[in-house]
Amino acid sequence: MAESRNKSYTLMHKNEPVAEIELDEATVSISAIGQVYAKQHVPVGITVKRGKIDRAALNEWWRGRAIPASRDGIQEALIELNLSTTQKLLDKSFGLSLSDQYWIRPSASDLRWSAINFFDNPFSEDVGNVLFGKGSSDAMSLMSPDNTSDGWLKKKWAIMDGKRFLVKGGSGATQQEPYNEVIASKILERLGIPHVPYTLMKQEDYPYSVCENFITPQTELITAWYVMHTRQKPNHISVYQHYVNCCEALGIPGVVEALDRMIVLDYLIANEDRHQNNLGVIRHAETLEWIGPAPIYDSGSSLWFSKPPSLIRTDGKLTCKPFKQDHNEQIKLVTSFDWLDLSLLDGIEDEVRDIFRGSLFVDEARSNAICSALRGRIGRLQEIVLSRNPQGWVDDHSADVKENIAYSGPQENKEERER
Repeated sequence: MAESRNKSYTLMHKNEPVAEIELDEATVSISAIGQVYAKQHVPVGITVKRGKIDRAALNEWWRGRAIPASRDGIQEALIELNLSTTQKLLDKSFGLSLSDQYWIRPSASDLRWSAINFFDNPFSEDVGNVLFGKGSSDAMSLMSPDNTSDGWLKKKWAIMDGKRFLVKGGSGATQQEPYNEVIASKILERLGIPHVPYTLMKQEDYPYSVCENFITPQTELITAWYVMHTRQKPNHISVYQHYVNCCEALGIPGVVEALDRMIVLDYLIANEDRHQNNLGVIRHAETLEWIGPAPIYDSGSSLWFSKPPSLIRTDGKLTCKPFKQDHNEQIKLVTSFDWLDLSLLDGIEDEVRDIFRGSLFVDEARSNAICSALRGRIGRLQEIVLSRNPQGWVDDHSADVKENIAYSGPQENKEERER
């Protein structure tokens, strides 16, 4: 049996060499870590002890850059690309992403970030087209940020008018997620909450959401998952409080206020999938200064997207993440509603109907059911706001912080990372 060969690379953070690594050619996993050049530039949440990087943790981070095996249509795409796993796409584009500035440079190379990064340089849409089921070409280029895109929905990066946009599809019979992204944008805009704006695009009758990249060549997104790995979580601390504690220890401003707003949105739209990898914070990639919470993004798995019309109800049983399993419990984590004016959502149903109008997947009956349930959620939240005095909220919140919430832990989060 032939031994697999290793390839040597330097893990880079923009222009900063971080560490020497070796990749196993067969699996594209990190088989060895050599000299560490810049401990402070090691990816957030990866432990460095006595000058040595935790190889298992770095490997998990590296694997997490690959397209998840759960991506819709990925097996067909891999056959088209003649690859066995999505991980094999990583080194084809030097591990470059449009979410951060990490990449790998072949050890014998003098390659520069400025010459190859996807923020400033054109990239191939060949991989994205394959992921969208459009087939491959003879002169196919694998130099693409799609190699490092996460999530289970069909998606691809595109350059439009010189800007980088993420185009994302829907799922199932209703293809509802792209519409939901736009509806969430409208709600967030009305409430004055920082968010990534989404618009709707149709191709061959199918809907896609489109949003401009909110990360720049100078910034990067660090998800809550990795922020929460910067400190060990004591058993008696809730997941919510652990995240807040980690952010405060890092000196990240405005986190509690941002979480208040995110939890309110997710309550209103009945979001079922706000996991620890679609919320986070932004930092400067060169100075490593923490800028603050990321704007709200990725809200498509909401508004009863997978439910039949008979189960689209204000009080229906819904999955909830990331801090509680029930929205009625999670909304108690909000520290203040002083900023919230729900009258700004008057007439939102008309906007929702306009967004769904013309869809081949969401008919009028479903649209009306969603509008009715959304109006019910707004009413319920108004009741919650009116029934709680400020002192009551403080008491509820501190009690939650003190309770011993068993960490749902590795298995749940493993599933969340695979989404």
